[in-house]
Amino acid sequence: MSGAGMVEARIELPAGAVVAAPEKRRMPAKGAALWAVVVFLCVTPFLLVLTISFGQKIEGAGWEWAMTLENYQRVFVGASWPDEVTFLYLQKLYYSLYYAVIASVLAVLTAFPFTYLMTRRAQARWLVFILASLSLSEVFIVMGWDVLLSNRSGLPMVFKATGLTDWLKAVGWFDILREWGLANPRNVKFKTSEFATILTMTYLVWPYAVILLYPPLSRLDHSMVEAARTMGAGPWKVMSTVILPSVRLPLVGAILLLFVFLLGTYVAVTVFAEPAKQTMAVSVYDAVRGNTLNAPFGAAQAMVLLATAAVFLSLGHVLSRRAEAGA
Repeated sequence: MSGAGMVEARIELPAGAVVAAPEKRRMPAKGAALWAVVVFLCVTPFLLVLTISFGQKIEGAGWEWAMTLENYQRVFVGASWPDEVTFLYLQKLYYSLYYAVIASVLAVLTAFPFTYLMTRRAQARWLVFILASLSLSEVFIVMGWDVLLSNRSGLPMVFKATGLTDWLKAVGWFDILREWGLANPRNVKFKTSEFATILTMTYLVWPYAVILLYPPLSRLDHSMVEAARTMGAGPWKVMSTVILPSVRLPLVGAILLLFVFLLGTYVAVTVFAEPAKQTMAVSVYDAVRGNTLNAPFGAAQAMVLLATAAVFLSLGHVLSRRAEAGA
């Protein structure tokens, strides 16, 4: 540009004045401390387990640090590969996913109507009760269901004493229960079975489902519901076209969080699942603390289970983003 078209602006400073350099932004001490805690509590254990998963078992002498893929090979194709291929631990992973998916979906499906009615009627005491139930440990909950489903002191004894067992035999349903593994030749039984395992796991996370669904349902615009009813929509139409679309993302998020939580369930699976249908979480404990004391193999299974949870969480995140983009 020519000098005629330019306007120069000059700032005259007093003699001896020093222009300070722009100060660089520094991370506050509290922020640095928070990151240090996150790294120490989350990243460090993860890296430690990952490193141990490449270790090597020493017969009769624990294990040693190494860099081998034998533990992962054993998880996916068995220890005798390539001579023999076995999928024992992949089967355990399958049952981990099987129990977690069904129990998380059932927990959310049963908690949804309860939470919706609780938000409509402002039953704060029920919310307090649900929060208090979160203090119950998994061991305490499983012990209660163990007594309830016991053959000698639980529901099977009630079925026998009240004549329900004879009625089931008379109408032909008893044979169906036997095919499902819920009866023996004399009476109904719930231990051990997939039914008891899924039922206990569902009850275990049901309070969490209520807590996760309460905020989005309490913020639901009830004027839209009333408008749909005014226009002649029935209860099921209102539920499918107004309520569920408004909270579909929280529903999916709740299922994913409960699913990840249930992948690590140990006590319920140990008590109620058949030995051939136990999960990878039980196998991890048996490898680390059982008779074999094979910490590297247990760490490899833990990493596979963690990677599986990460894949499902990533998939849920992608689906949620697409749903938001299409809304």
